[in-house]
Amino acid sequence: MRKLPRVLVVEDEPSIAELIAVNLRHNGLAPTIVFDGAGAQREIDAVLPDLILLDWMLPGESGAVLARQWRKHERTKGVPIIMITARSDESDKVQGLDAGADDYITKPFSTQELLARIRAVLRRRAPEVVSDSVQVGELSLDAATYRVSFRGQELKVGPTEFKLLHYLMKHAERVHTRAMLLDKIWGDHVFIEERTVDVHIKRLRESLGDAAALIETVRGAGYRLSVQALEAPNKPTGA
Repeated sequence: MRKLPRVLVVEDEPSIAELIAVNLRHNGLAPTIVFDGAGAQREIDAVLPDLILLDWMLPGESGAVLARQWRKHERTKGVPIIMITARSDESDKVQGLDAGADDYITKPFSTQELLARIRAVLRRRAPEVVSDSVQVGELSLDAATYRVSFRGQELKVGPTEFKLLHYLMKHAERVHTRAMLLDKIWGDHVFIEERTVDVHIKRLRESLGDAAALIETVRGAGYRLSVQALEAPNKPTGA
């Protein structure tokens, strides 16, 4: 029997939580409802979910705080998080993404939009069957073993950042617009905003450490991975 993807719904309004859960069940997902961060942590400790739908405004710790905490722990750092909130300003969306969310959906939302976002995030999490390896300068990536290393030192890179790095390394020295990266990394997920690319580039640079300068911002154009960027003195890397 095929295992249904487990979705942890962290929502303090019971009517909204139950409505979400009913729609998830009808679409081949296995939801579990909790109403606060403590309940969410208990469920995560018991069984790691495949995805977390996380309300921003919760009693006790906010969804943003919880997302940051889960991203810091080895066991939960790779679990996809979709933030659900009534906050609609761009600054709020950026704050949610910076906290560690993979996507962001604003209340009120349609069931179809929510399901499309869930499917897209789960697709991104599913490992691709690839076995190639690529090296740019002293940075190497082995897709078969899911390893990244720089100057012989292994680096920890998240799932989306791994795919992003893999693509940039395979097309080194080329400039890629945000729209191009969305198409290649996120596919046909039309809801993702271009600002999301900047957030994942920022996370990728943080993971790369001394190799972060390889990811070059091309003002007004996009990003490229370039050995020359690492060699250039005092080269800015900010997104």
